[in-house]
Amino acid sequence: MHRYFTDRRHEVLRRQVRDFAEREIRPRVAGMEAHRTVSPDLSRLIARQGWIGATVHRRYGGMGAGHVAKTLIIEELSRVSAAMGAMAQASQLGAAKIIHFGSEEQKRAWLPAIASGDCLPTIAVTEPHSGGHVLGMASTAVRDGDDYVLSGRKIYVGNSHIGDLHGVVVRTGEGSGGLSAFLVESGTPGFRVGPQQPAMGLHGFSFGELFFDECRVPAANLLGREGDGLSVAYSSSVLYGRPNLTAVSLGIHQAVLDETTAFCTERHRYGEPLAELPTIKLKLGRIQSRLLLARLAAYHAVHLLDQGLPCDAELMNAKLVNVESALESAREAMDIHAACGLFTDRPVERFLRDAHHIFAPAGTSDVQLLRLGELALGQGKGEWSDRLAGLLRTPSDSPEATASPGSDGLPDGRGALAGVF
Repeated sequence: MHRYFTDRRHEVLRRQVRDFAEREIRPRVAGMEAHRTVSPDLSRLIARQGWIGATVHRRYGGMGAGHVAKTLIIEELSRVSAAMGAMAQASQLGAAKIIHFGSEEQKRAWLPAIASGDCLPTIAVTEPHSGGHVLGMASTAVRDGDDYVLSGRKIYVGNSHIGDLHGVVVRTGEGSGGLSAFLVESGTPGFRVGPQQPAMGLHGFSFGELFFDECRVPAANLLGREGDGLSVAYSSSVLYGRPNLTAVSLGIHQAVLDETTAFCTERHRYGEPLAELPTIKLKLGRIQSRLLLARLAAYHAVHLLDQGLPCDAELMNAKLVNVESALESAREAMDIHAACGLFTDRPVERFLRDAHHIFAPAGTSDVQLLRLGELALGQGKGEWSDRLAGLLRTPSDSPEATASPGSDGLPDGRGALAGVF
């Protein structure tokens, strides 16, 4: 399937990420599961490979490799550890707001550090009393001279406990035009992170609370203009959040198939491998079929995104299909494992727990269906993939992409990957 949407460069990158994941991440999974807390050292090691800058233009030190490359990076990380795939996707999502809305000064200040792994960005939109209803947020920013003063709190912020730069959407006025986005550095007076709460899955990843108590940030940290906050939130969610989480689900799904086929080959019943039972073959066939369809939906959507073509519907559908199918296959894998799947010496129960974490972010399945229904009825409000097409085209379409990366002091691994694209 990959040959329709990937080329030799993508497959070189896939092998590099897969080798890294097997060598550096897999030996640490048991420890992350045991401690159930954020893993900052491993997160930083992954970031220093340059993969957070997959869609950052090469003029800012990024890979300039596009959304297909970003998807396969997240997929391969998630195949070994969904927590680390979630870490990478959350940072790439955090970069989106600067890529789309940052001024040239903001891009030059932050994108090279993000691409090198020296800065892990986040995006903070959701609030305790509004949930997915973005316009219901109550956190505020008030202009005071050359600064804005932020007050309020955010929840479910990916990479909350390791983030260096937080993109925060708050109220500066009334209605849909009254939201604005700001860049807030960790360590800013008046900013703090809440304690990490125990979670069902994604152990090693953090998605917690941020608090702003009269937190003063320079007016230069405003992303775009006052009133652009809704656009920052929606565009980041549609163009990065949904495909990124699709990729995490896809990696989990592949791990489910790999682990379950290995189990069925090794486990014997009635004098032969479990895999020889027709009922088991049927279950494995269903998992394989779901995975093939899910992967096709995922890569087709981001291929369109890289071409700068309207594809909001495909991105929504890819998230819907991948989340639902990964959950269904994980449940079926648990059925196949039976009592063996209930113990943590096998990873199948982890796959099911982790898959549930991908359901709500960037919109539940019902939200995706609602938006798809609106598009079918001609009630859509315009496509973000079309509005930002100029920023989404594959970097090789522009003359700058042929320029060699500058001497930016980035790690050799990142430079080698950037040179592939």
